[in-house]
Amino acid sequence: MSEFDALLTATSATLARIASDFAPAVFASSLAAEDMVLTDLILRAKLPIGIFTLETGRLHAETLGMLERIRETYGVEIALFRPEPAEVDAYVAQHGLNGFYDSVELRKECCRIRKIEPLGRALAGKQAWVTGQRRAQSSTRTALDVQEHDAAHGMTKFNPLADWSEQDVWHYIRSNNVPYNPLHDKGYPSIGCEPCTRAIQPGEDVRAGRWWWENPDTKECGLHVVDGKLIRIKQVSA
Repeated sequence: MSEFDALLTATSATLARIASDFAPAVFASSLAAEDMVLTDLILRAKLPIGIFTLETGRLHAETLGMLERIRETYGVEIALFRPEPAEVDAYVAQHGLNGFYDSVELRKECCRIRKIEPLGRALAGKQAWVTGQRRAQSSTRTALDVQEHDAAHGMTKFNPLADWSEQDVWHYIRSNNVPYNPLHDKGYPSIGCEPCTRAIQPGEDVRAGRWWWENPDTKECGLHVVDGKLIRIKQVSA
């Protein structure tokens, strides 16, 4: 068995264990490359893991287009969770549509409104949630574990691709004809909201295009942090 095959087998086993031991569980998809790998694995195996995305209202058209591509390829509708309109309107009225450029605090408040609060609704009543995070993505994720305890939401959190490299992700996508966001072919290895994401230059960190005006150690939206610190509490597998 090749190294990649062993990695794929382990990841598939993790997803199967989530489905059997942590129901109900959901997968939070950003519709980017890693998340399409997990989407393909979940749907090919017909695992009872719900899939949703956070439709922030500021996503690229290409990202939104992935919803139709998933529908066409797999015959599945991805659930959408949107921010509360009143909170968005209040933020824009006070800080402007793009006030997040003015400070880290305002950027994180925008992320709270558009991503963190909807995530809380998406996770309500669930035992576990799944993400497409990988250790190699950035300096803020080097201690990532496959299975963790998410103290913020009081549940187990899984990062089945934690051990995967960028090459592993694309090998799977190309070998299995998995649909992917066309922005990846335009220099966007990491894709978030349109005004907060840019293409990167050769040699830059894969997440350099996310919130590029900030220091590297602030480049998390809050989905994976509590009180400003990344949740990295390892939970031993049963």
